[in-house]
Amino acid sequence: MKHFLISAAIAAMTMIAPAYAADVGVSVNVGEPGFYGRLDIGDFPHPQVLYRQPIAVRAVSMERQPIYLHVPPGQARHWRRHCGEYNACNERVYFVQDNWYNREYAPRYQELHRGRRNAGHDLRRDEDQGNRGGDRQENGHSHGNGHVQDH
Repeated sequence: MKHFLISAAIAAMTMIAPAYAADVGVSVNVGEPGFYGRLDIGDFPHPQVLYRQPIAVRAVSMERQPIYLHVPPGQARHWRRHCGEYNACNERVYFVQDNWYNREYAPRYQELHRGRRNAGHDLRRDEDQGNRGGDRQENGHSHGNGHVQDH
């Protein structure tokens, strides 16, 4: 019986271990290779885009400026399936070409933001606040001392 329990425990651990190994927690910031998300074009050179016209999943006001996104290959083609991952279903979207992001945007972004990267905060998270319509303290979960608790 003891051998059976040990064997069962080992078998269970070998099935669970790969699930934990897959969640590595890698953080990729704007301007780094492998980053996908919203880009602030600002005064960067005009981006090379996948499609001439912005893509919209839903009817969108033409008064709003389109946004620029860098997405993995294939997601632009099936944008309706992926727009929610970027909180961009209600936006007109230009998809920047991967080579433009890697050759033009990323190096210049890193050069412009080199000092800020070590300022003790995650730039991608800070810039992502614009994607969610404000910081989390606006949702009523603030506890007064700068800490936010999820309920």
